[in-house]
Amino acid sequence: MTQTPRSSCPIACTLDLIGDRWTLLIIRDMMFFNKQRFEEFLDSAEGISTNILTNRLKLLEETGLVEKQPYSNHSRRMNYYLTEKGQSLRPVIKTMVAWGLKHLPDTRIPDTQT
Repeated sequence: MTQTPRSSCPIACTLDLIGDRWTLLIIRDMMFFNKQRFEEFLDSAEGISTNILTNRLKLLEETGLVEKQPYSNHSRRMNYYLTEKGQSLRPVIKTMVAWGLKHLPDTRIPDTQT
């Protein structure tokens, strides 16, 4: 983390890392929709802005949840991948999906999600 934790509570520290409005949605897109490129994240239904997306991808990289690799000769074109640490969030996200489907009316799994 780039800032001092609020406490030593594992829930608080995890929320400091992934508990904002956008970070888990970026991880979801990588994990379930195989999105890798900046433009693909911008196409998500939630409508993240470019400056927030840039900030969150940088934070995810700094915390070791994501790594980036260039996909062309252009140095600014990157593919983003979940690291092993990022992939380890899969059961957490699947539990959130199951909870949402059970307790939140009108939620569903999009056809493209596996």
